[in-house]
Amino acid sequence: MRRSSGLKMRIILGLVMAGIALISYYGKTQVNPVTGEKQQVGMSPEQEVAMGLQSAPQMAQEYGGLYPDNKLQNQIKGVGNKLVRNFNSDLAAQGVSNPYQFDFHVLRDGQTVNAFALPGGQIFITAGLLSRLQNEDQLAGVLGHEIGHVVHRHSAQQMAKGEFFQGLAGAATAASGSYGTSQVANYVAQIKMMKFGRDDELESDEFGVLYLMKSGYEPEAMIEVMEILAEASGGDMNRDEFMSSHPSPANRISKIREHISNYRN
Repeated sequence: MRRSSGLKMRIILGLVMAGIALISYYGKTQVNPVTGEKQQVGMSPEQEVAMGLQSAPQMAQEYGGLYPDNKLQNQIKGVGNKLVRNFNSDLAAQGVSNPYQFDFHVLRDGQTVNAFALPGGQIFITAGLLSRLQNEDQLAGVLGHEIGHVVHRHSAQQMAKGEFFQGLAGAATAASGSYGTSQVANYVAQIKMMKFGRDDELESDEFGVLYLMKSGYEPEAMIEVMEILAEASGGDMNRDEFMSSHPSPANRISKIREHISNYRN
């Protein structure tokens, strides 16, 4: 009888915790001031900018600091700012102001092949990736993709989703009283987050294609970037997506071709 009563209490506690996680998550619904889409985000654009600016020095330090060549840094900023100017022009035509503060940086790390964006507009590319790019169009493809992450608020959105799935995992643990169940719940939460990550990558690819074209760059450069990234990660264009935060290069290239065709017609 006591065991049955304890089980009921755990189930009730788990349901309450799950309900709180759900209410908290959907209580963070905002309209993206740039894209107009409804998203679950737990901070304002101004807070995203502040977080990115605060995090940028430490993030750069983790990759050996900034690349010590001001001329190169300015070249990268020039390409990135060209894309941002065209995006801002489109926003201005709609009577919308861009709340994000974009800046572009080359990191000293020559081994890591990577680029990423912090919330609010701080964008980084490693010397390792930059050295593999063959022209400005490809560089614009990399930076355009990262601008897309900022514009679509992917980092802030992932933070809110992470808190939600952690809440659900905690609810499952409370309901079962089992560490094994906790492991499974955390695993499922991780898989869910990976799926959202793949969707974010594809959305940013589309943004990159559009603003490469609007900025006078060849959008096919995005395909070349995918091939470079695939080569850097072992050359597997069709690797399994199930346990990956990024779509397979072959999948991304297929979608990019679709976007190029759609925007040209």
